[in-house]
Amino acid sequence: MTPEELAGELRAAGITEVDSSTRRRAEYSSDASNYRVVPQVVVFPRSADEVAATLQVAAANGAPITARGAGTSCAGNAVGPGVILDFSRHLNQVVAIDPDARTAVVQPGVVLATLQQQAARHGLRFGPDPSTQSRCTIGGMIGNNACGAHALAYGKTADNIASLQVLLADGRPLHAGLLAELADPVGARLSRLVADNLAVIRTEFARFSRQASGYSLEHLLPERGANLARFLAGTEGTLAVLTEATVNLVQAAPFTALAVLAYPDMAVAAEAVPALLPLQPLALEGMDRRLVEVLIRRRGPGAAPNLPKGGGWLFVETGGQSQAEANAAAQAFVDQAHAQDSTVVFGEDARRLWRIREDGAGLAGRTPSNEPAWPGWEDAAVPPDKLGGYLRDFNALLADHRLDGLIYGHLGDGCVHVRLDLPLAGRPADVRRFLLEAARLVASYGGSMSGEHGDGRARSELLPAMYSPEAIALFGAVKHIFDPADQLNPGVLVNPAPVDVDLRLPQARPLTTGLGFSYPHDSGSFTTAVHRCVGVGKCRADTTGTGGVMCPSYLATGDETHSTRGRARVLQELANGSVITGGWQSPEVEQALDLCLSCKGCSSDCPAGVDMATYKAEALYQRYRGKLRPMSHYALGWLPRWTRIATSSRAMAAVANGSLKPKPLARLAKRLGGIDDRRPLPQFAPVSFRRWFADHPAAQGDPVMLWLDTFTNGFSPEVGIAAVTVLEDAGFSVRIPEAAVCCGLTWISTGQLDGARKQLTRSLDALAPALAEGIPIVGLEPSCTAVFRSDASELLPTDERARQARTAVRTLAELLIERDWQPPALAGTIALAQPHCHQHAVMGFAADEKLLTRAGVELETVGGCCGLAGNFGVERGHYEVSVAVAETALLPAVRAAASTTAVLADGFSCRTQLEQLSDREGEHLAVLLARGLHVGEHDRFVSEREIS
Repeated sequence: MTPEELAGELRAAGITEVDSSTRRRAEYSSDASNYRVVPQVVVFPRSADEVAATLQVAAANGAPITARGAGTSCAGNAVGPGVILDFSRHLNQVVAIDPDARTAVVQPGVVLATLQQQAARHGLRFGPDPSTQSRCTIGGMIGNNACGAHALAYGKTADNIASLQVLLADGRPLHAGLLAELADPVGARLSRLVADNLAVIRTEFARFSRQASGYSLEHLLPERGANLARFLAGTEGTLAVLTEATVNLVQAAPFTALAVLAYPDMAVAAEAVPALLPLQPLALEGMDRRLVEVLIRRRGPGAAPNLPKGGGWLFVETGGQSQAEANAAAQAFVDQAHAQDSTVVFGEDARRLWRIREDGAGLAGRTPSNEPAWPGWEDAAVPPDKLGGYLRDFNALLADHRLDGLIYGHLGDGCVHVRLDLPLAGRPADVRRFLLEAARLVASYGGSMSGEHGDGRARSELLPAMYSPEAIALFGAVKHIFDPADQLNPGVLVNPAPVDVDLRLPQARPLTTGLGFSYPHDSGSFTTAVHRCVGVGKCRADTTGTGGVMCPSYLATGDETHSTRGRARVLQELANGSVITGGWQSPEVEQALDLCLSCKGCSSDCPAGVDMATYKAEALYQRYRGKLRPMSHYALGWLPRWTRIATSSRAMAAVANGSLKPKPLARLAKRLGGIDDRRPLPQFAPVSFRRWFADHPAAQGDPVMLWLDTFTNGFSPEVGIAAVTVLEDAGFSVRIPEAAVCCGLTWISTGQLDGARKQLTRSLDALAPALAEGIPIVGLEPSCTAVFRSDASELLPTDERARQARTAVRTLAELLIERDWQPPALAGTIALAQPHCHQHAVMGFAADEKLLTRAGVELETVGGCCGLAGNFGVERGHYEVSVAVAETALLPAVRAAASTTAVLADGFSCRTQLEQLSDREGEHLAVLLARGLHVGEHDRFVSEREIS
């Protein structure tokens, strides 16, 4: 049966959302694992009845079923060849919370963070909390029996389940509570199976807390209450499909602290764990020093707080009824630990450390030598008292196989996370040999292949290394009772697929020639670059509350298509070539990238460093190379050319502005230029900054080159004038490039990379004297500044000046902080700042915060993207998403701000969006500082421009 035929039968059965398109199938071809299995159909059920109908149609047609939440499975538990049931879009509600009973009723697609937020109103929380809690779903957690850092105190997911509503493979409903209460024939057969195999279950299961591999048959023992609901946790969707869960909640500690204990290496840190467990920490995590080094190398020295000196750390969380009580409990661990160095932190410092830990899977996606590192053996566990010895032997095994990885994990439970530079593409047979040896090693320590992620396709074949033939046979017998036709997630746990089958990377073709960018961090390969995405799914999280940006279009639509991960999967399928067959010209590639804002937020917010803005520019370059382009690429991509003509004189600016004022002419211009009719056309400045600067008397001081971008020169010259005012007050003598040049930003964002290289080369020619003399160069438009700090050297890898520009070009705030300039006293000023996406991603906002704090400004920052994003929000077909993106964070924050609050937005696009969608105007940092200096010329110029 073809995907289209199966989709037709599902629609005929009354299922509302069924998608068998090639693009959708590509998006769901992988999860957060190394595996690629292309489904036939993706279903987004709206009710339990639709789930049941899907199961019935699938059973009638022999189509396998795989349930999926956020798709963050590291073991390949959430990919399958038949029907994918995505619960995250519609069945994602917290149905009820009973604070007295401390329970919650939830649908399977509810994100854990959503449950935590609602439970927190009652002083409660769900105990287990995987590092992916901002996007992982409760259904996925139940499927894997997820744990997280606080499982040490609160238990695994199975320990926190009251009852489940599930459907069997034929669509039959089942209420799973205590086994004795189950009326369905499944209950009687399962009870007999357990009774006949008590000795095997009692001796081989639940040997330690993180024995997560296989079916957790211990929950069916009579002395453990014969709890069917708890047993179903961790069965990885192979026995039943969840439609609703009642879970237990725990009381949250009102205050917490973190004891940070340093040791010479991770093995020594592991050996300290058993002595600390009797003090009953809330969490006890471990982290390799090299993981933090990777973070600092990628995001700068300010990315991590100061840590005690050592080669490995234990993070020990304690709780209390007051901060003093929590701190005292943390100090008790310091006193007991015999660490070589230690500290106690709380508040924001502790949260920053937890964020590093939560990003571990992505940060560990590159080894210290910058080789790609993969899951596959990422969560093995051993009893905590054997952890030190295991780590030493494991490191020796890695050395034997010439593998490397960064170790972290839940050391208090004996669970070790690591991603390894497995030779997936070149030597998959070597990968298999390593996994078999690693399985024997962990089994020799009485451990488990998986400590929390489940076995999936990555480890199910390895289960005989830790279980007897009798136990393995039991798994098959249980599967036959629940799913005799093997419809549910086949190839997982029972009758497993080989661990080296369906690997994604070996199937990808190398794309290394004729590229627009050089991809220096990915061995010059587009294929390697897009495979940075290993599917951890942080792009699906609402990061706007923490100052993040990624992924604005997903936050606006809630559709996997518009997540960074969804786009990366389509590009990976482009490299594969078997499903998406049209190469760069494929409509699926165009569809996947259409709503990417090129905000570059993923390049910093994605723990794996995916840079979808670059990949989109590359795809556009390849698609339209030597061909006629969309008109918006000429109208908006060549904007610097049109601006240069329009602002060549006051008269020309008046003609350009006047000719576009009549509505019919403006409407015609927009239609011809591919511009949405709802977007007002910006007005050119009557007097460009370059013309103003020609009459400006030179000041005495140290030379500084002001990079004159198109937007400042032609649309917002008051920003440039304000910057000159500030720089001269700081003791600089300002210069500008003699030639009217452009950084090439608009050419890059529209994929006109040959043109971008020409623009950049001319720009570097103009900057050459400053670069040669070591004169600092300051940029005012964040996106243009970011071009010199990132894109330039990737577009012109052999031009030494591009490399020099990476360090020579600074933001205004960075230069003033280096200068140790004392800004004007702005005490009493309240400012709401939206860091520009490119600044957030490439330069960071720390210098701006420091400068504003020094000035006495009370600052609040808002995350997310403005939604205009250069040409994106102006192009026809993007308006609704552009507005929706602005509504995720920026516009609500602006509406909530007092009328006297200054709204800081350095980006011309951000200020334009604010002006068009709200009653507030944004202003550049330079303008705020210049106004604080009470210099009249700036104010006079602004007034003159407004009159004009």
